[in-house]
Amino acid sequence: MIKIKIDQDKCKGCLLCVNFCPRGLIKKSPKLNKQGLNFVEFDLQGDCSGCLQCAVICPDCCIEVYKSE
Repeated sequence: MIKIKIDQDKCKGCLLCVNFCPRGLIKKSPKLNKQGLNFVEFDLQGDCSGCLQCAVICPDCCIEVYKSE
């Protein structure tokens, strides 16, 4: 199982990860972070492949991908 951790307070809402997720599991949140910006959220119901594209493309290193056993 793959676990995605997004640092929502660090996210500036550039949406690069949204565009690069091949399964469309990352979405823009209607909520605001401490910076007053819409951050991104991971769809917990989705089936993430763990491809790491979201973590690699994030310019602020807000996304971490973990593989749990």
